[in-house]
Amino acid sequence: MTATVIDGKAFAAKVRGLVGEGVAKLKADHGITPGLAVVLVGEDPASQVYVRSKGKMTVEVGMHSIEHKLDVATSEADLLALIDQLNNDPAIHGILVQLPLPDHLDSDLVINSIDPAKDVDGFHISNVGLLGTGQKSMVPCTPLGCLMMLRDYHGSLSGMNAVVIGRSNIVGKPMAQLLLGDSCTVTIAHSRTKDLPHVVRQADIVVAAVGRPQMVPGDWIKPGATVIDVGINRIEKPDGGTRLVGDVDYDSCAAVAGAITPVPGGVGPMTIACLLANTLTACCRANGLPEPEGLTA
Repeated sequence: MTATVIDGKAFAAKVRGLVGEGVAKLKADHGITPGLAVVLVGEDPASQVYVRSKGKMTVEVGMHSIEHKLDVATSEADLLALIDQLNNDPAIHGILVQLPLPDHLDSDLVINSIDPAKDVDGFHISNVGLLGTGQKSMVPCTPLGCLMMLRDYHGSLSGMNAVVIGRSNIVGKPMAQLLLGDSCTVTIAHSRTKDLPHVVRQADIVVAAVGRPQMVPGDWIKPGATVIDVGINRIEKPDGGTRLVGDVDYDSCAAVAGAITPVPGGVGPMTIACLLANTLTACCRANGLPEPEGLTA
């Protein structure tokens, strides 16, 4: 068996297209332009690249884009004051504070100071609670992207056995909630799980989000299962260079699975696409307008 490759790059382009259509309709019908503000504290190279990419794509879909780049020594009071200003700005519908923050800043305090309705990362404790109780919320971008790809590939997920490897607040836990919401039977596995290979082999859907390069081999995968690889790990090549790999061993898993996401080009592109989708959704909700179809959970 050779797995079908789920092309996240192509699917993300489709999602951005839908977002662009939604933005154009908002402008034409209501004179409203969705606005996204991204706050970057410090000069982390990976964060800088990510923020530039977000800003470029925000503009491409027709949204209003603002970037606040703050010095690494910015005080917590000054950062909270900026967030308060953005909370009260009617032109801003989504606020994203790029993580990780410098050590002297309390990430939980900062994230929970964002207006939950503008929390397009879905990390605010109110959105976590709403998602966990099956209510309307802002949904974390990476798990939302995974869910979209699964729905697109399978149609209905009802009754499927899903194993999420990883219990982070950013991916593992919200992913499990979303799969439950689509009527999967869900197991959250982690480093302390007894006989992890046996647990994973029961799954029709495997979502690997542990941050360990190529941890999941093909002999853990049930024949025909769908494998969603959230991991992005940089490893050394024999020639001294580096390459990106996921949390699953792609070649051995692709030989057994029914479908699989590659790394790179799988889940990664969907994260920014879903950030844009969340911003459009937040704008529609703020203005009492119907939400765009197919762009949220």
